[in-house]
Amino acid sequence: MGIHEECGVFGVMNKKKEPVAELVYYGLYALQHRGQESCGIVVNDDGVFSSYKDLGLVSEVFSKDTLSHLPEGTIAVGHVRYGTTGGNTRSNCQPIEVNHQKGKMALAHNGNLSNALELRDRLELSGAIFHTTSDTETIAYIITRERLKTPSIEEAVSNAMESLEGAYSLVLMSSTKMIAARDPYGFRPLCYGKMPDGAYVVASESCALSAVGAEFIRDVLPGEILVFHPDGVESRSEHCGKQKKKTCIFEYIYFARPDSVIDGVSVHESRIRAGELLAETYPADADIVIGVPDSGLDAALGFAKKSGIPYGIGLIKNKYIGRTFISPGQSERLDQVKIKLSPVKSVIEGKNVVLIDDSIVRGTTSRRIVKLLREAGAKEIHMRISAPPFLHPCYYGTDIDSEENLIASHHSTAEIAKLIGVDSLGYLQVDQLNRLIDGNDYCAACFHGQYPTKIPTDLRKDRFERKLSERNNQ
Repeated sequence: MGIHEECGVFGVMNKKKEPVAELVYYGLYALQHRGQESCGIVVNDDGVFSSYKDLGLVSEVFSKDTLSHLPEGTIAVGHVRYGTTGGNTRSNCQPIEVNHQKGKMALAHNGNLSNALELRDRLELSGAIFHTTSDTETIAYIITRERLKTPSIEEAVSNAMESLEGAYSLVLMSSTKMIAARDPYGFRPLCYGKMPDGAYVVASESCALSAVGAEFIRDVLPGEILVFHPDGVESRSEHCGKQKKKTCIFEYIYFARPDSVIDGVSVHESRIRAGELLAETYPADADIVIGVPDSGLDAALGFAKKSGIPYGIGLIKNKYIGRTFISPGQSERLDQVKIKLSPVKSVIEGKNVVLIDDSIVRGTTSRRIVKLLREAGAKEIHMRISAPPFLHPCYYGTDIDSEENLIASHHSTAEIAKLIGVDSLGYLQVDQLNRLIDGNDYCAACFHGQYPTKIPTDLRKDRFERKLSERNNQ
């Protein structure tokens, strides 16, 4: 708990006009875990784009009435956002729409460019005017600039990829086509499938394909560009193999839904494996194993399975509170963790408990959860974390932009155990990560500091929103 994810993208293309906005709505609903700040849908009806975007959850932004006002069409793209660059404002809602001399484009982006500041500076010096503070608009500008010089939208995307560094899984549409593209490292997931009526669907995760009844076809390859048009799908691979694959390992540990399969690896199975590894490496003399809902539950099952200690439901999550629950007031008087989570006293009281969670970021939430269990009568609490300690910032779509607030950057494991109030603490080891996905094709820079790209010069999420007094060059 405490890490925010990046975004979710979804797109559909059909030969005939249909209420495609409804399909995108259900797809975004299945991807809500990837972003709860804002969402949007853009529909293409014979080259005319209609859109609706706003702050809030999918179910809050899109009512039945709102969806009914979006026209039928052949193509639509959608987005759920947690902003890793740029603030939570209506102007930063996606998909971003562009009108240019050769037509229109709507773009949805999952990830974070590591050279966003450099690219934006260059564009602004050439006369570009930006309306948002997200790096997605930078991508849109570069694609549009290339489109003015190329014969097709897919050629423009390919040329733009020469300039982009970092993480980007894109779904975009022109007046006649839908494009899916994944960066050469494959940091963020992207896949596509097919509906029973022949419509193609692109999504950040396979769980969204299942939600709309689409048959999963395959993952988009790192560096691949897929072009969907009325006659089928075409693959362009000129950027494939340019870099070693570096899918974010934290997709498997926390970000993705457990029923998703990313690059052929079941997220659920990888989390079970993490729990088994923890049981092997850090055994505990305990009566019960419990997990912190939701992403700690699978690892808790794995720990119980491997250790032989019974698994139990020791914490209940309020299912009506999302990951971005905001207290309406009395923040000092009310413990928000108590509103989100409730201990099951009959399961915990008088027991030695193994508590499994996916991460410890600042330590505040973990300390409050441990306090809840103590108040419910837990005798001993042995905490196990299904990820290594967070030691370094992430530049590829996670909101860890500084070491300053990372508790593991300033304290040893023994010190952290004391600070959060547990009897023992064990983290998954960095050299065990490859066993989660049976390979080494992953990025774990936030754990070991070895980055696959250049490190950005300005790391702050609000780097395009600084006050005049905070700018060195003013």
